Amino acid sequence: MPALPLSILDLVAVSSNQTPADAIEASLLSTASADRLGYERVWFAEHHNTAAVASSATAVLVGQALARTNRIRVGSGGVMLPNHAPLMVAEAYGTLAQLYPGRVDLGLGRAPGTDQVTARALARSSAAPEHFVANVTDLMRWFSSGVASDGIRAGVAEGTQVPLWMLGSSTTGAAMAARLGLPYSFASHFAPAAMAEAIQLYRETFNADSPTAQVERPYVSVGVNVLAADDGDTARHEFTTVRNMFLALHRSGGREKIQPPGDPREPAHPMALAMVDDLLQVSAVGTPTEVRDGLARIAEQTGADELITVTYAYDPAVRLRSIELVADAWFS
Repeated sequence: MPALPLSILDLVAVSSNQTPADAIEASLLSTASADRLGYERVWFAEHHNTAAVASSATAVLVGQALARTNRIRVGSGGVMLPNHAPLMVAEAYGTLAQLYPGRVDLGLGRAPGTDQVTARALARSSAAPEHFVANVTDLMRWFSSGVASDGIRAGVAEGTQVPLWMLGSSTTGAAMAARLGLPYSFASHFAPAAMAEAIQLYRETFNADSPTAQVERPYVSVGVNVLAADDGDTARHEFTTVRNMFLALHRSGGREKIQPPGDPREPAHPMALAMVDDLLQVSAVGTPTEVRDGLARIAEQTGADELITVTYAYDPAVRLRSIELVADAWFS
């Protein structure tokens, strides 16, 4: 059995024949399956002002997923902290941890998870690195003593010790994770360009002696696009949905839902195709054996401590089957 834990990042993809309610229900069903199959954790990513995903209110989704599972860790991958008042994040995730002790994760990012106009509508705290670090430090205080640096109390969070992760797609997030002594999850499933540099920087500068350190040594999670099917050609055909989704995002700015697999609905410029293929280079697609071997190669290349898989599919049954096949191949 491979030593590495395997996890799932879920954006609650909304297909063109679904309502958001349909997509949320399908996501919760797949989380319950992941719980039974042995996955380490399921995270919900925060995104706004896009028709293709319904993972906007992460704390709500996390609570529903926890209620339908027994073992698996559930959390945010992540909360985009500048969109929120940190006190509200502490109270929301502190409440979840009171209800489901030992099963809640809080992954944090600085990106808005949306366009700039929407980001301005959401903005509640600063994304500047020093302000961000101060807010993360206050979250840690609320989850331990219940009192932040300014004396404000979050009683519902006190003593919950919700573990924090730093998310990132650049060296900036890596440096902050290392400075604070936090585990680090790199978004290589859509932004692989700085992966090697960021992971190296994180490991080389990790400060285990930081008063905010939550792990004793560097711990890296790497995002991987995954789609497995009983037949390799079928898997690769289904994966065209992901390529088309990124093309549509580039073309329409998030106004289109997930489309069926196949050729894109509108002809794409070769440069756009090349750009999307570059973004999706950290992927494992094919039969269960091909996916298992692909994941093992990525783990070896990156030295990852954990892999977090991202699976988009037009048909929720295809995604659910992929999650099952990957688990069977990886854990057996």
